[in-house]
Amino acid sequence: MVVVFVLVGVAALAVLGGFHRYAWRRLVRDTTAGPGTARRVGSAVFVAGPLLMLGAVVSERAGAPFWLQRTLGWPGFLWMALAVYLLLALLVGELVRPLLRRALDRRAATRRATGTGAGTGTDSEAVAHAATSGPSRTPGASAPTEPAPTEPAPTEPASTKAAEPAEPAAGGSVAAGDTAAPVGGPLTAPSRRLFVSRVVGGAVAAAAVGTVGYGTYGVLRGPAVKRVTVPLAKLPRSAHGFRIAVVSDIHLGPVLGRGFAQKVVDTINSTQPDLIAVVGDLVDGSVKNLGPAAAPLAGLRARHGAYFVTGNHEYFSGAEQWLREVRELGIHPLENARTELAGFDLAGVNDVQGESEGHGPDFGRALGDRDTARACVLLAHQPVQIHDAVRHGVDLQLSGHTHGGQLWPGNFIAAAANPTVAGLERYGDTQLYVSRGAGAWGPPTRVGAPSDITVVELASREA
Repeated sequence: MVVVFVLVGVAALAVLGGFHRYAWRRLVRDTTAGPGTARRVGSAVFVAGPLLMLGAVVSERAGAPFWLQRTLGWPGFLWMALAVYLLLALLVGELVRPLLRRALDRRAATRRATGTGAGTGTDSEAVAHAATSGPSRTPGASAPTEPAPTEPAPTEPASTKAAEPAEPAAGGSVAAGDTAAPVGGPLTAPSRRLFVSRVVGGAVAAAAVGTVGYGTYGVLRGPAVKRVTVPLAKLPRSAHGFRIAVVSDIHLGPVLGRGFAQKVVDTINSTQPDLIAVVGDLVDGSVKNLGPAAAPLAGLRARHGAYFVTGNHEYFSGAEQWLREVRELGIHPLENARTELAGFDLAGVNDVQGESEGHGPDFGRALGDRDTARACVLLAHQPVQIHDAVRHGVDLQLSGHTHGGQLWPGNFIAAAANPTVAGLERYGDTQLYVSRGAGAWGPPTRVGAPSDITVVELASREA
């Protein structure tokens, strides 16, 4: 097993290194005219970026000093998101690149044929032709008589004659000095290949930075509120309109801290829910490091209180310690347990990751002896637990875990691993609602999967 993990790790590092080399070649080497400050700075960025990214992941999982986690977290995780969209944009750029070059070639050929268009910055042949051509004369006209010069005109060295800029080999760049200097003045326009590389590279960088910037702003401004009405066949009229604020995947850690927790609390309280359900992945780190960040959760307010079930990340962070901490914050953990509320049962099961510590989900313990005539709402972090919920006659399961994919096209990966990625779906007589989550793991960035806190309003069919 250890050998397998080592091989997978080596393969992952090879893929990561290969991508960064490819991105460096397209965005740095191909867009610079030779060794110089720009190329050195670009190369430094493409070395530091992946090192910071690896450092952020390893320091968090290894429990490094929290100051180091925070130092590496922001730049490292943001580079992770940026690398995703640089790769996607570069792949699109590979499709655009030959089309742009072909268009420039046709344009240059047209101008050579018509003798027009000299001096354009994108057509080096036209510039060179214009620079080396003498003044035009009317056919048949006599050359004007000019006084003989008092001194012979200097002979232009052959090396200064206009020449077409050298085209580099495929994937290469134009070295400094490869652009020819015509008699009429130095040629400042880059070759078509260099021009295309710069246009495509600039567009790629702008698209990636813009996407990550907007996605990060979306997370930091806090989750939006969604409202969903869920009819339950067994819900009595007296419980019609009962509102549960569902929040998952807050992911307090080296990047999202106390200020973010306060935004989540304020947003939940503004909905004035009857009950609050925190369905896992509250933290990424120990109580020692993140206790102060989680402190605002003591301010959660709901008529029937707040309840919590573990997510997989709690078991990476010290689940037992966090269960004690959330109790002190006034939140009630449901560890394979159930409580009876007016109108329905509320149950909760541990996350499947808890099996590694002997504290996995136990549906029999949570649901085995309940009155099946009553409606039941189950809190379970991962949507894959829906199949056990169906077998135990649960009416509604509330989950998170998927982040809605977080970074498009991650939603396709999430869909392959989960029965539902986001939203409300029915499985037999059981309904499943999956929140996209309030925070983010790794990059504090979401693209195509905005964060949310959902107010689920239960509806009685008797009403």
